[in-house]
Amino acid sequence: MGFTAKWIDSSEKKAFNDFIAGQAKGHVLQTWEWGEIKSRTGWRPWRLLVEEDGQICACVSILERKLPLFKAVIFYAPRGPILDWRREDLYTFVLQEIRKLAKKRQAVFFKIDPDIPSAEIRLANWLRGQGFHSLEPGKGFEGVQPKYVFRLDISPEEDELLKNMQQKTRYNIRLAQKKGVQIRKGTREDLPVFYQILKETTERDQFLVRAYAYFEDLYDTLAPASLAELFIGEYEGVAIAGTLAFVIGDKAWYIYGASANAQRNVMPNYLIQWEMIRWAKSLGCTMYDFRGVPGQLTEDNPLYGLYRFKKGFNGAYTEFIGEWDQVYRPVFYRLWHCMEYVYSEWLKGWLGRRRKA
Repeated sequence: MGFTAKWIDSSEKKAFNDFIAGQAKGHVLQTWEWGEIKSRTGWRPWRLLVEEDGQICACVSILERKLPLFKAVIFYAPRGPILDWRREDLYTFVLQEIRKLAKKRQAVFFKIDPDIPSAEIRLANWLRGQGFHSLEPGKGFEGVQPKYVFRLDISPEEDELLKNMQQKTRYNIRLAQKKGVQIRKGTREDLPVFYQILKETTERDQFLVRAYAYFEDLYDTLAPASLAELFIGEYEGVAIAGTLAFVIGDKAWYIYGASANAQRNVMPNYLIQWEMIRWAKSLGCTMYDFRGVPGQLTEDNPLYGLYRFKKGFNGAYTEFIGEWDQVYRPVFYRLWHCMEYVYSEWLKGWLGRRRKA
């Protein structure tokens, strides 16, 4: 019978999300709710469902954004499309449907960053054959989504997970427990406290953070749909740490983390990670993603401490195949990259001056 495709509305939201939850490469960033969040920050979401013999076999949430100064848009599918990437016939069909929409919307290019390890060179070669260009983001956090992460298989029993951790990590978890650090699930009322700790963290470590309203939107959209959970770490009744996690199907991601300047010696960050792992296991998850780490693994890297902290939990260091662009309008694409380069250089300079201040 072949494939059939349709661009859907909210009446098919449940089927869309249910399919994502059941797929090996399903991701929160492809859910209906994530598209709604991005729609309030200048993006327009498009959702495609593909069926084969009456059964859903692929889907994708595409984010469209207008380019400044030009009558053109860009397409981006964060961690998508969701399908069996080994089925080249299916992938080809999905790309053809996206190209049809791109022509109508005057899209310049279509960006993807698949949840596929870099060792899977078959997909990389196939993408090149489809006209995609690989973008090497560097060894830090230059990409839209992190190219390097730690991922932990949490299917073993808790005792085995603890046993497999580095001795220092186990020690710090137990130290936090001994000192009386308490970890609890947060509520909507905890968001201001979490954000204040997050601001302390960004000022201490000198990186940017979104406005408080963005975190309100994240929580209000994802938490009611059981796609996110807030955690608060307390010591002697005072909040000193907080994290935000995403979850769908059998996968969980550590997205945001923060720790106060005070009482860092009681090691709340170690215990809060352990409790998040236990929470993910209780939901039936088998994969816990610690998210971004640097690709340049030398001790002189300013981000090496982050790598060492996450490595201590014994996750697998994972490199993805990175970002790929399928270009529809080459002239506009070159102009876009020039503009993007100028902006990124300005931002690096601004951050450098801020660190020296």
